[in-house]
Amino acid sequence: MRQQDISGFFARASELDPEDYLLLDYYFECSGDPKIAAAHLCSEQSTAQWKRVDVDEDYRPRFAAKVIDLEVETELSSTSYLLDPPVAGPVSACRVRIAHPHRNFGPRLPNLISAVLGEGAYFAPDIPLVKLLDIEFPASFLAAFQGPGFGIDGLRKRWGIHGRPFFFGVIKPNIGLPPEPFAELAHQAWLGGLDIAKDDEMLADPDWSPLRQRSALLGEARARAEQATGVPKVYLANITDEVDRLLELHDIAVGNGANAVMVNALPVGLSAVRMLRRHAKVPLIAHFPFIAAVSRLPNFGVHTRVLTRLQRLAGFDVIIMPGFGSRMRVTEAEVLENVAACVDPMGPIKPALPVPGGSDSAATLERVYQNIGNVDFGFVPGRGVFGHAMGPRGGAASLRQAWEAIAAGVDVNEYARERPELAAAMEQFGRTG
Repeated sequence: MRQQDISGFFARASELDPEDYLLLDYYFECSGDPKIAAAHLCSEQSTAQWKRVDVDEDYRPRFAAKVIDLEVETELSSTSYLLDPPVAGPVSACRVRIAHPHRNFGPRLPNLISAVLGEGAYFAPDIPLVKLLDIEFPASFLAAFQGPGFGIDGLRKRWGIHGRPFFFGVIKPNIGLPPEPFAELAHQAWLGGLDIAKDDEMLADPDWSPLRQRSALLGEARARAEQATGVPKVYLANITDEVDRLLELHDIAVGNGANAVMVNALPVGLSAVRMLRRHAKVPLIAHFPFIAAVSRLPNFGVHTRVLTRLQRLAGFDVIIMPGFGSRMRVTEAEVLENVAACVDPMGPIKPALPVPGGSDSAATLERVYQNIGNVDFGFVPGRGVFGHAMGPRGGAASLRQAWEAIAAGVDVNEYARERPELAAAMEQFGRTG
């Protein structure tokens, strides 16, 4: 791109109607002039060739993505990560804010993603490393989306969970049991105090545990647990599958007594989730397969909070995400950024319930609660309930006992001395889970 051509890809924010643009924050590393590189990043994701040969026209005023802020953070001797061989210096590490006109793709998630996370952005000249850090939507764009059908307040009302976290449990073994023992494990956990027994994200509709049979048995077990305990219980069925089966599987699961359904958001696709949202009669829960594959590298790909915002926009009521602790290899700050992306104001779009997960148990509940700072979250152990030494009933009871101690301001270890389920959890899983 010639120096004289780049001006069409720069603007002052005050010159633009904010309702016409999405705001995109990228990190990139470039060789050469950062201003030219930033112009390429805008051009390649929007107009690219912005006029026809020998025709007096310019698409940029209407269609071009535009740099509204550019900061060169530092100069590097070579690209910081990933490339072999690395790009030799001088290399500039930059942050850029881009205003992208949403008229280019309209309120269509596949087209939005194709623009801001597509070929143009990730193969822009002289930019070997780029990561989309954040995305903001104007009210005019959000108005075309339904977002969560229930939101946090709606879930609390529907499931009768007030003044505390939502207690999920991933039935284990995650993929190896036929429906009958699988349903019995869930039933025992519900009797112990679990709110929501869920399928693992790996278990959907396999031959050894067909969703039709599994959901019927879980639905019946849920009804018995509600009758025994006098409180609502939730069976969360995983309906992840080919897109043309989603509505069918939703109807099978819900008809058999599942009162929530889960979809692996990125493998299925967010447009498919929007379709399901228009059809669904129960809350929709997102799980995070594939997200780590595109987000983990520090200076390339996409930040998880972008994907959290897009999942909320697509219509998920609950977003399960990589949580605290070393296993998930996500910083505490990033987890909290994703929690905020679930609940921060977003025009008419309701908040989604954040569920940070990974190797949790009664021993980690206090840490998660302290990190988040309020009760509007879900807590989702697997082994912490279904691998508990006293079985799933004891594992679920240990969660409720840990919360009783936290809510009362009592040391959890002290509280465990007279509560064998909690004591067993603290002994088995320790403070780190």
